[in-house]
Amino acid sequence: MKIEQIYTKCLSQGAYYIESKGEAAIIDPLREVQPYLDKAEKDNAKVKYIFETHFHADFVSGHITLAEKTGAQIVYGPTAKTNFDAYIAKDNESFFVGDIEIVAIHTPGHTMESTIYLLKDESGKDYAIFSGDTLFIGDVGRPDLAQKGDITKEDLAGFLFDSLRNKIMVLNDDVIVYPAHGAGSACGKNLSKETVSTIGNQKQSNYALRADMTREEFIEEVTDGLLPPPDYFPLNVKLNKEGYESIDTILEKGTKSLSVEDFISKTEKYDALILDVRHQSDFIHGFVPKSMFIGLNGTFAPWVGALIKDINQPIVLVTPQGKEQETITRLARVGFDNVIGYLEGGFKSWKNSGKTIDTLQSVSAEDLEVEIGKNAIVFDVRKPGEYENEHIKDVKNTPLDYLNDYISVFPQDKNFFIHCAGGYRSVIAASILKAKGMHNVIDVAGGFGAIRKTNIKTTTPVCLSS
Repeated sequence: MKIEQIYTKCLSQGAYYIESKGEAAIIDPLREVQPYLDKAEKDNAKVKYIFETHFHADFVSGHITLAEKTGAQIVYGPTAKTNFDAYIAKDNESFFVGDIEIVAIHTPGHTMESTIYLLKDESGKDYAIFSGDTLFIGDVGRPDLAQKGDITKEDLAGFLFDSLRNKIMVLNDDVIVYPAHGAGSACGKNLSKETVSTIGNQKQSNYALRADMTREEFIEEVTDGLLPPPDYFPLNVKLNKEGYESIDTILEKGTKSLSVEDFISKTEKYDALILDVRHQSDFIHGFVPKSMFIGLNGTFAPWVGALIKDINQPIVLVTPQGKEQETITRLARVGFDNVIGYLEGGFKSWKNSGKTIDTLQSVSAEDLEVEIGKNAIVFDVRKPGEYENEHIKDVKNTPLDYLNDYISVFPQDKNFFIHCAGGYRSVIAASILKAKGMHNVIDVAGGFGAIRKTNIKTTTPVCLSS
């Protein structure tokens, strides 16, 4: 028996490859399926099942493409309804892969169709659960994404309480927990950086599994402090339920090199968004005017989903040379399939063409300290939780996720400074503001990490209503 977690840091997502006696199963695959095919070929195994724990909201799964390429059966839990051929498992139904048994256990709460998969080893012993978004390490799935009709997030939280207590916590303490996500995912509130644990460990350390917790306390704690989900979440659910274009088609359509003149023509003709994915240190020194920066070196796909409001938005790319296909693949992971080409030769070709370039002013934390002494205007674009933990005295929080809600707050006639934790998100924010004509924005290099090394005064929160 082989179990391999395939963890994608950009999405904080864990897919799983399981193999026994020449048969394989994949759990919650990403949209690009070649890695799973390669693993099965290496093991001389046939992919028999593709198990989905639920309809994912934060990424487009590879279940349909993988089924087409392998002939494997897609399996969802009870109540799931799809527009493609899938097997809807009954609660406690068993599936056999080589010498092992995989049991579908219906665990509604995160969504109504949410299902975990219990793996029994060759001896029939309970060995591991693939817990999807029902149980994370240190947290549980948010219960507000599948609200429909009369079903509220409190109702879903109640279902989740029952699922955890009656289906998961009754398992032996040594059963391994393999979740679908780790820290950084918007599918929970406070996920651990760890991506593997055990039932026993979670009973001891996960706030939502406290033995003395009442149903009412659970509902209150799990629903408290939930930030609104990103706008692309329901769009990804729709794609996962109804189907999507093959990643091969998306790559063929998007990997079209464009000369500078073609790049300009396509941008104007299709009202395309210019997306620059280079490192922030390269971007600030020169970029195509009105570009949005979201660097591949950060949590690229979730920020794309959070900040580009139209999933069908035509996009033209400025990438490091050789990163074109990777960029298109990572966009497709969250359903942004409408890349219409990339700038041939990257930004260097734009610069060499003599076309107008824009730059972003950036200062050090030490420079900011001097400016604060002159009553500088500063904004913090980190998440509310980061801000509440510690922030510069008298500085307001304008989280990047909801930057458009705060546009009226930024001054039009005075220079102002923005910072994040390390310098990635502040450059994203600055690029958005510059594209809106705010050329008085100044980035703070190194973010709050650098600020803490200065004598700039920090304090506890001041809230700002949008």
